[in-house]
Amino acid sequence: METDPILLQLIEHFKEIVTLEDHDIDRITSKLEIIQLKKKDFLLREGQTSRHMRFIAKGSLFAYHIDEKGKENTTQLGIENWWVNDLYSYLSELPSRMFIQANEDTTIVQISKNNLESLYKEVPAVSEFWRLKMQSAYVTLQERTFEHSRVDAYTKYRTFVTTYRNIEQRFPQYMIASYLGITVEYLSYLRKKHLSDVS
Repeated sequence: METDPILLQLIEHFKEIVTLEDHDIDRITSKLEIIQLKKKDFLLREGQTSRHMRFIAKGSLFAYHIDEKGKENTTQLGIENWWVNDLYSYLSELPSRMFIQANEDTTIVQISKNNLESLYKEVPAVSEFWRLKMQSAYVTLQERTFEHSRVDAYTKYRTFVTTYRNIEQRFPQYMIASYLGITVEYLSYLRKKHLSDVS
């Protein structure tokens, strides 16, 4: 039976980090599920428990939480070949404190926690993949935490656009401003400054 190209996209993503045999691929794809979201659909809502790891095959998503003043605070942005999730909820099995919503029509490949834990035993390369992914995610989180408290807004913006090329055009300005912890007006100023500096 021919494997869905969307599932193969995820397999290729795995193979960028670990080696997979044909029988491994069959085991993995049998446990995957494809989810289609329309723009503004929710993948996860506050209060729900995250029970899947989710890979963006097509489209984009963003994650946010609402503070005590009712303001949306963007915590994650995600595009093709990225993973998006509330890892706190997934790992702790406690209700999520955030929303994950489609920014565009989006195709997700997801795997349940139970199926993923089965694969750790059946396909050791999957366990190795996630060990390396979690290490990378932790390093990224530490870097962002450090930047948030010690780096000026312009440096944050410059790091964002150079690290995540082409992502800025995919999301509304208010969302990027929220992610960077600045106002939309200040983001506009920083964009003009950056364009001037690189031209």
